[in-house]
Amino acid sequence: MNRRFYLLPLLFILLWAGEGEGDASSDTEIIKKLVGKGYDWRVRPPGINLTIPGTHGAVIVTVNMLIRSISKIDDVNMEYSVQLTFREEWVDGRLAYGLPGDDTPPFLILTAGQQIWMPDSFFQNEKQAHKHDIDKPNVLIRIHRDGLILYSVRISMVLSCPMHLQYYPMDVQTCLIDLASYAYTTNDIEYQWKKDKPVQLKNGLHSSLPSFQLNNVYTDLCTSKTNTGTYSCLRTILELRRQFSYYLLQLYIPSTMLVIVSWVSFWLDRGAVPARVTLGVTTLLTMTTQASGINAKLPPVSYTKAIDVWIGACLTFIFGALLEFAWVTYISSRSFYKRKKICSSRNSLLVETRQALIIPNTVVANFTEQPTDEVEMGLTDAPDVWVRHQNNGKTVTEVNGLLNHTNDGSGELIIIDSKHKNRRYVLWNNFKNLRLVRWARRRLDVDDNAKRADLISRVMFPTLFLIFNFIYWTKYSQYHVPAAI
Repeated sequence: MNRRFYLLPLLFILLWAGEGEGDASSDTEIIKKLVGKGYDWRVRPPGINLTIPGTHGAVIVTVNMLIRSISKIDDVNMEYSVQLTFREEWVDGRLAYGLPGDDTPPFLILTAGQQIWMPDSFFQNEKQAHKHDIDKPNVLIRIHRDGLILYSVRISMVLSCPMHLQYYPMDVQTCLIDLASYAYTTNDIEYQWKKDKPVQLKNGLHSSLPSFQLNNVYTDLCTSKTNTGTYSCLRTILELRRQFSYYLLQLYIPSTMLVIVSWVSFWLDRGAVPARVTLGVTTLLTMTTQASGINAKLPPVSYTKAIDVWIGACLTFIFGALLEFAWVTYISSRSFYKRKKICSSRNSLLVETRQALIIPNTVVANFTEQPTDEVEMGLTDAPDVWVRHQNNGKTVTEVNGLLNHTNDGSGELIIIDSKHKNRRYVLWNNFKNLRLVRWARRRLDVDDNAKRADLISRVMFPTLFLIFNFIYWTKYSQYHVPAAI
C-alpha cells in the first residue's frame, strides 16, 4: 500500500515531462520546417501589396525604439553616446505557419544559429557601436503564425552630432539618429515609423543628463537619393538644451566679481602704486586663466560664441581699469612738473588760462582805444578786455569803451578772446547750466586732474558694464533652435 502511494506522484511527474517534451518537439518541428531546405534567408521576402505584380512591392519595415540613456555629450568632438532598444517588424510570408484560431502556438522564438532574412539596417551617423552580450546576447527574434517577425536588440552607440555654438552656453542642440538601409533601395525596403509611440523614453531620461536637458523628441523622414539609388531613411531628432546654472555659478558670477574687484583701484589713492598694480594684474591674470579653462572644453570654431563676447568684455573692463591707473599716474606726474614750472616763473607778466590771458598786479592806465598788438599776444580781432580791482574784487570795468581810472589802483588785466562768444560757446554754456550737469561739475570740481579721472571712472565703468549686460542678455537670451539638416 505504501509502495503505491510513492509511485503515483512519480507517474504524474513523468506524464507532465512527457507533455513538455511533446510541446518543445512540436515547436522545433515547426521551426525546422520553416527554415528547412525550401527557405533561402539570402533572398528578401515578397511585399504585401498584391496589386503589384512580381515581388508585390517593397517590404514594409516598421520601426520603433526605446531610448534607455543618453550620456557623454562631447562638445569638442561633437558626438554623444546613446543606449537604446531597437525594434523592427516586417512580414515574411514564407515563415507563416498557422491560421488565426488554430492550435498552433501564437509565436516562436528563434535561437542563435537559426538564420532568417533581415533588413540590412544601419545608422548613418554612427561612429562606434556594439551589441550587449551579458549575460546572454540581448537579441530577440520572434516569428508570429501569420509571418510577422519582430526583431529587437539592445545596442550602445556613439553618434555624431554637429553643433552650433554661436549662443554657447545658452544654446540648444539638435542631435540625430538616422536609420536607413545600406543596400536595398526604396523598391525593395521602405521604412515606416510605428504609429503608436514610435520613440519611447525611459522614465527620468529628461533630467538625467549632467549638462543638458532633453526638451523634446520627435520623428521625421530623411530619404536620400544617391548615385546608386534612392534609400528609405528614418530620423529621430533629440532637442537638447544646455543647463545654464553650471555656467552661471562657475563663469558668469565669478567673472563679474573680478570686474567689480578691478574697480576697487579707483577708490585707492594714486600714490598706492603697488596696491593698484597688484590688484589690476591679479584680476587680469585670473580672468585669463578662467577664459583658458573654458576654451579648453570647446572646439576651435571659426565664429564668435556668446562666451567669447562675455570673456572679451570682462577682459576689456579689467584691462581698462589697469590703463586708467597708468593714465592717472601720468597726468599726476605731469601736473606735478607743471606746477613746479609755474612756481619758478611766478613773477612773469602773463599767466595763460583756458578762458583768458591774466596780467596780475598791474597798474591800470587810462585806455581810450583798443589795446596794442603787444598786449593782445596773438589773439583774434576785437578781444574783450576787463579790469578787476584788487581793492574791490567784485568791481569790473570794461576797457573796450572809455575807461576812467586812477593810476594808483592795482588790479588784474584780463583779456578774453572773442572766439568764446560764438554759437558753440553759447550752447556749451547752456549745457553747463543744466541741473544734472551742475551737480556733476560740483562733484568733480577738484583742482587735481588725477583725482578727477578717478571720480569719473567710478561712475563711467559701472555704467558701461550695466549697458553691456543689458545688450548682451537681450541678444543671447533669445535663442532660436536651428533646423536639423
